[in-house]
Parts: sequence; structure tokens; C-alpha cells
Amino acid sequence: MAEVLPGVHQVEGIDPSPDFSTHVYLLKDRGGSFTLIDTGLPGSEAGILAYLKKIHVAPTSISKILLTHLHRDHTGSLRKMIEATHARTFSHWLEAAYIACDPPYDGPGVPPAEPVRVDEVLKDGDSVDAAGGLTAYHTPGHTPGHTSYYLAERKILFSGDLFFGRGTGLILTPPEYTHHSPTAKVSARRVGQLSVDSVMTYHGGPILSGGSAALRALLQGL
Repeated sequence: MAEVLPGVHQVEGIDPSPDFSTHVYLLKDRGGSFTLIDTGLPGSEAGILAYLKKIHVAPTSISKILLTHLHRDHTGSLRKMIEATHARTFSHWLEAAYIACDPPYDGPGVPPAEPVRVDEVLKDGDSVDAAGGLTAYHTPGHTPGHTSYYLAERKILFSGDLFFGRGTGLILTPPEYTHHSPTAKVSARRVGQLSVDSVMTYHGGPILSGGSAALRALLQGL
């Protein structure tokens, strides 16, 4: 999909199959640097680096890697991308422990393939100097420390696995992949109060316009 919104790239060439989309996002910062949100499955680093080469971005231009949560399809290429970019890594403090495999995660979904220490831990409401200013929203449910990132200036929500895109709408991530579905519903209601133009989902979608309407339609069914 390449550049889906100005300064927001959906990295091409990393989906493991036509039926399993994984949307790693590359964001242009205000300066000359870039921010990556999530890193895909193990082996996705090859596709990410190929995409950077295609758009003439040096890997070392990526200064930050933000993680939405611990699952392997989001953290699988984290170590390789750190080695290629020398970027600093960020996640919610709860997820940071599980990404380091200390303690090992035993909830639904596949845990990290290997332990990685996150450089900077976040809590709800923290600001990240990336893409013009992101706010970390703790959106637990899918995992205990799941985090969505909101770019208020442009009304863009990077929702991780809080939602899946389905057709032109959104669904709550299915219960079989979710640590605690009732909590995920509370998180959905919380971000539903934001003014959102675009919902950048990790699987399916994204919703590039009409984000608030899509969120309202989802919440009516919860």
C-alpha cells in the first residue's frame, strides 16, 4: 500500500500470506527521522529493509520503534530492526516485561520469539516525540499492556490489535486471541471518545477516513 496518508507508510512485502495482513507503519517525523510502529513476524526485517530501500530511506533514519504489544507478529523482527537501525524502543511498562520474557507470557496469542529489553517504558497518557507528537493510550484487553498511539494533530489512531479491520468497518479483536475481552470493550469505548479521522489497524483495514463513524458503529454492537 506504500504511503497511505501523507507521511504515513504501510510497509509493503511483509504479509505472511494473502489471508493474514500485518500492517507495520513507518511515520515521518518533523525532522529528517522516521518512527516505526511494530516490526512484524520473525523474518519481516527483510521486507521492511527492502521497503526502506525502495523509498530511499536509510535504516539509520529510523530513530524510534514503538510497540503496541508483545505478540510475536508485532515483535518478531524487533531485535533485527534494532540492529539495522540503532533505534530506541518504546512500549508500555507491562508489555516491556513480557517482551523481555521476564516473566514469560502465558496468555492467548504467540509470545515473543526471543527476549528483548525495551529502552523506554511508557504509561497511559505519555507523549512520544514522533510524527509530530503521539500520545500513548493504555488500551488493555488484547494483552495486559496493549497500547494504542494517537496523533491528535491529524486525528490518527494507531490501534494495534485493539481492533481488526473488516471490509470498510472495524471489529473488536476476536476473543480467542484476547487476554480479557470485557477489558478490551472498555478500551474500545475509551478510544471511541476521541476525534478520529483514520484508524490504522494492524490486521485488516486500515480505515483511512470516517474513523469516528466506524468506531461508533462498532461500539453500538458491544
